[in-house]
Amino acid sequence: MSAVGLAPGMARWIETFLDAQAAELDASENTRLAYGRDLIDVAGWAQDQGLRFETLQRADVEAYLIHCDAQGLAQSTRARRLSAIKQLYRFAYEEGWREDNPAIQIKGPGRKKSLPKTLSVEEVDRLLGAAQSSARSLDDRLRNTCLMELLYATGMRVSELVTLPVSAARGDPRMLLVRGKGGKERMVPLAASARDALAVWIETRDALDAAAQEKGKPASKFLFPSRGKAGHLTRHRFYMLIKELAVAGGVDPSKVTPHTLRHAFATHLLANGADLRAIQTLLGHADISTTEIYTHVLDERLKELVLEHHPLAKDDR
Repeated sequence: MSAVGLAPGMARWIETFLDAQAAELDASENTRLAYGRDLIDVAGWAQDQGLRFETLQRADVEAYLIHCDAQGLAQSTRARRLSAIKQLYRFAYEEGWREDNPAIQIKGPGRKKSLPKTLSVEEVDRLLGAAQSSARSLDDRLRNTCLMELLYATGMRVSELVTLPVSAARGDPRMLLVRGKGGKERMVPLAASARDALAVWIETRDALDAAAQEKGKPASKFLFPSRGKAGHLTRHRFYMLIKELAVAGGVDPSKVTPHTLRHAFATHLLANGADLRAIQTLLGHADISTTEIYTHVLDERLKELVLEHHPLAKDDR
């Protein structure tokens, strides 16, 4: 993300807004980066038109959205950029920089509600099997098994998983304390297989950490340490890892992402009779409407089963 070439006033608006997002709303780094990229694009377009944030009007914002559409940007991207503009001008109004919000009455393109991709129980089993057998070293196999068992057993976001402090996982816990979006904490239960994988990995992890300390390296506070700058396994590395496990387990890699395991967790719970409110709590969703999409996933699966297995349905194909 670079604001190089922007007028000082435009860059200052963006920088101050992003700082406020971090300080007041506890926005994540990823959220701030996304807002920053979008607003830099808006600012660059505005400058090309001889405009500034201080002078932008509703017609200008609408012209920018038409420009985005002409570029072939996805509906979701255009909706996100309009949201960033609205947030910026709401902040500007509150700060007294503007007396109006030129974007407040503009209705965006909306977002297509697509059903989340998920995995069957058999596909999850294959991924877990690959984690136990496909890595080159025993240490990596134990770590990978723990990662996959925890992800599927809890439905955690991958960012929550890779940043778990080791202190939260000691003592053979039946529940894990997870810090989610906005710093909100929730408790998630651990199944027996996840606890077993966790216990074995902690023993191995502690031995590796002790060996690193003997070489003068500081002790790690993370359950999944890494020598990288972050100090823990990164989301990107885990994304690559889960693709490798998909190939090793004979699962289509295009179907498998860390978030797919989260969807599988929720869908499989619902299919086995879990209450939607309980799933909402486990996933850390602020709004039940976010969780309700899993009922649609289940509806689609039930339709598929009828079309595939009902004797009368076969005549309709």
